[in-house]
Amino acid sequence: MQELDYEKTIDLLNAIMEFELAGVVRYTHYSLMITGPNRIPIVDFFKAQASESLLHAQQVGEILTGLDGHPTLKIAPLEETEKHSVKDILEESLLHERNALDMYKKLLDIVNDASIYLEEFARTMIGQEEMHNIELKKMLRDFS
Repeated sequence: MQELDYEKTIDLLNAIMEFELAGVVRYTHYSLMITGPNRIPIVDFFKAQASESLLHAQQVGEILTGLDGHPTLKIAPLEETEKHSVKDILEESLLHERNALDMYKKLLDIVNDASIYLEEFARTMIGQEEMHNIELKKMLRDFS
């Protein structure tokens, strides 16, 4: 096993935490902007995504403090596109989930062969983000 690069790991975990916290704001916003006949299940979906993003941020924060890191108080930048059709919101969500997937893959690269626990955490998160990508693609099929 190689030695864990604490500085890189902590920096990336903080970036992930910022991104997940931005997801809380993003998905809460989306849940408020949904209109139309299918509003209720889509609102529930986005509320669940917001809750999950908060849980992910908390999990990452626990790992950060376990590594003697200091969890950030920042959130990643959020762009307001002013596009609020269901299709636009789902497309923005898919982009957000792809970016999250990329971040967790980077985490796996950094911790690979250095920490089994962090490898497994990264793999679990990658699996969850891949499922979100699949779900959003399925939701977008009716709009193509």
